[in-house]
Amino acid sequence: MQTTPASPSTPASDNAALQAIIRAEVTRNGGWLPFDRFMHLALYAPGLGYYAHGSTKLGHLPADGSDFVTAPEISPLYGHTLAVQVAEALARTGTQEVWEFGAGSGALAEQVLDALQQQGVALRRYTIVDVSGSLRARQQERLARFGDVVQWAAQLPDAIEGVILGNEVLDAMPVQLLVRKGGVWHERGVMWDETEQGWAWEDRPTDLRPPLDIVGEHDYLTEIHPQAEAFIGTIGRHLRRGAAFFIDYGFGEGEYYHPQRHMGTLMCHQLHQADDNPLLAVGDKDITAHVNFTGIAVAAQDAGLEILGYTTQGWFLLNCGLAERMAQSSLAERALAQKLVMEHEMGEFFKVLGVCKGEPWEAIGFARGDRMRML
Repeated sequence: MQTTPASPSTPASDNAALQAIIRAEVTRNGGWLPFDRFMHLALYAPGLGYYAHGSTKLGHLPADGSDFVTAPEISPLYGHTLAVQVAEALARTGTQEVWEFGAGSGALAEQVLDALQQQGVALRRYTIVDVSGSLRARQQERLARFGDVVQWAAQLPDAIEGVILGNEVLDAMPVQLLVRKGGVWHERGVMWDETEQGWAWEDRPTDLRPPLDIVGEHDYLTEIHPQAEAFIGTIGRHLRRGAAFFIDYGFGEGEYYHPQRHMGTLMCHQLHQADDNPLLAVGDKDITAHVNFTGIAVAAQDAGLEILGYTTQGWFLLNCGLAERMAQSSLAERALAQKLVMEHEMGEFFKVLGVCKGEPWEAIGFARGDRMRML
């Protein structure tokens, strides 16, 4: 058992109600909770989890109380450029609706809606699915000028026809932690340490395994993503006609489970600082893991979806005309937009996976920079 003492930087009132809820579930579960359940409660417990309370979350600087920044917050050219692919997908699939999951501050929706209007695309509805009540309130204020075109949904209808967007949504889905110690695989979970009065790791032997054999005998920590893959399966079952585009940081399976990646990818974000300890400041910081895009692509195919393409965010945006938009922008706007495509910024780190229901086509976002061989 590895214990984690309370952090001196964490307030004594570190979301006591949330801690009590998690401790009660740990007790009901025999004193140990799988990490994916702990992560779910830490992020999504109603009114208390990180994404369920009213903290700022999205912004550029710690001074504004935010924890991290996403591409739509960096530059409006992100959503304006993504809208080129959305417009093409709407036309190719003969649909008139967009669905966005995890819409954050509403910045991406605003950018896509503005750009589609400028392109003369007749959009019947833009539906947002977001579990965060506080973010939903911000979205409603920001998008009020679009009137009834923008809707919010608490659950999916039986059938969806349209284009689905998921920008940094898969990385926030709870993951299971697997750790190999002394050649034996364990599932890593969480317990409450009465002596230290804090959360602690506890590993239990398991039959679970990563999707690839990890070469070598060294100790190894990694994640598996059953919830994200189940989400893609749900999309496949509900999408009758249309396409979906998921943008997130991650790798193909071979790179994700490389023998040298022995510390996993789990990461937390608070006030624009990153750390790898989700057991501190529970409910007050984001918890994420990189996306295994091979697993997502396989789940999509198993759900009856076709793969449109897989590439880096940099190539995707350039294929959709970002360079031309930058050339028409101010120097300051160009400087910000460069972060979206530069390799040492978001351009290489983030990937884009496109899928569709029905006959695939040569989607503009994947015209160059194909990474399908990496899946």
